[in-house]
Amino acid sequence: MTMKASLLLAFSLAFATAVQAETIRVAIGTQDTTINCATGGLLIRELKLLEKYLPRDGRYKDVSYDIQWKNFTSGAPLTNEMVADKLDIGSMADFPGSNNGAAFLKAGKKSVFITVLSGSTLGSGNGVVVPRQSSIAALSELKGRTISVPFASTAHGMLLRAVASQGLDPQKDVNIITQAPEVAGPALQANRIEAHADFVPFVELFEHRGIARKIYDGAQVGAPTYHGSLVSGEYAQKYPEVVVAFLRAAIEADRLIAAEPEKYSELIEKTTGIEAAVNYLYHGPLGLQTRDLTWKPEYRKALKTSIETLKLMGRESPLDADTFVDDRYIRAAFKQAGLNYEARLADHDKLPLKANDAVAGKPIADFQRVAGIWVQGEPKVRHYASIEGALADLQKIEQGGRKARAVYVHDLIHRIKLLAPTSWYAVDAKGQLSAFLQKDAASAYATANKGRVLDFAGAQAVAKATP
Repeated sequence: MTMKASLLLAFSLAFATAVQAETIRVAIGTQDTTINCATGGLLIRELKLLEKYLPRDGRYKDVSYDIQWKNFTSGAPLTNEMVADKLDIGSMADFPGSNNGAAFLKAGKKSVFITVLSGSTLGSGNGVVVPRQSSIAALSELKGRTISVPFASTAHGMLLRAVASQGLDPQKDVNIITQAPEVAGPALQANRIEAHADFVPFVELFEHRGIARKIYDGAQVGAPTYHGSLVSGEYAQKYPEVVVAFLRAAIEADRLIAAEPEKYSELIEKTTGIEAAVNYLYHGPLGLQTRDLTWKPEYRKALKTSIETLKLMGRESPLDADTFVDDRYIRAAFKQAGLNYEARLADHDKLPLKANDAVAGKPIADFQRVAGIWVQGEPKVRHYASIEGALADLQKIEQGGRKARAVYVHDLIHRIKLLAPTSWYAVDAKGQLSAFLQKDAASAYATANKGRVLDFAGAQAVAKATP
């Protein structure tokens, strides 16, 4: 072999080694306090699931991975860093996700929505609260008043649609101002704002902490909503196997929290400070939202609605919902995991409740009026076939010197899980309790069933008097 040939061979071998020794950045933006993003961020990071699935063979045989995590409180700053090529993957809701896609296009780039993480085909998850002692009981009563909301959030989009659904003009009939959740909480507590709209989990968090009362849920406007994950289009084309690995990790995170929702609700609390009782409200059986990694038609519709809402805000963009979603990666992840994507796509059920009544010991079969109590010091939530059964047991728990971390009931109309202390109730002629988000709904039911309307204390009194 000539010297020239030897040098060429040596150069080729050195080049091949350099390629094989490539370091691939996997920079992921999370929203830890937006708890229904947990399976696309917090849980993957804390349980080191991504490392488990990153490819190590073929073109990735000798690759090194530079895994970077960065947490955000909302989608807008996360999008800024993705567009600036400081992040490769990020999780956010449909509305800020639309902003993400539009921002990439404006910069001459492209991002793609690769999966849903959690959502509601009914629209629950976003809501409106008022100070705990406020006399306001319905969204229609906010005409002429000031409502704060994190601008450019999914709650902002919901609020605009919700106000319009009441026959009000969002530009003229209400005063909508921007306010972050961390500012809104103290403002609600001090009665400095009349109402606040927010996204997961802050409406319920403010309720749980006793500073606000929910008067409106996104389920009432019937607009589907979700949180999901996006990736830079260029990154996805260059490293499709890495994107699929991220989704394999999300699938495992989803499986783990489905199997032990209390355990991982505790982990979310430890990491974020968001109380486990609120995390369970979302992630437990029959939760307020459903964890779902498939692109259901309702979620595609939510994305289109979000893009249309951008236009209402004067933010025109050529963003196309049909091409913005790319389900090839999640389908590949499902296949690798041995799961049936089409079957899950067709399944609209929430995480089922498979439990025995905590008092009677019999399997719960009717879920319209189920209730739950998470007792302090107990690792699992107790489940009950009826509200009156749960509240009667709550009395015994408290008489024994113990306290409840949370009491859960379900809205009879919208089928959404509620925090019992801030809900309304109707008792019928048989002494059966039903729960409602809104007082007017409880009143209508009571009138139709020869009953009466109750607050939580009244419902407790009914349960106490029930033999």
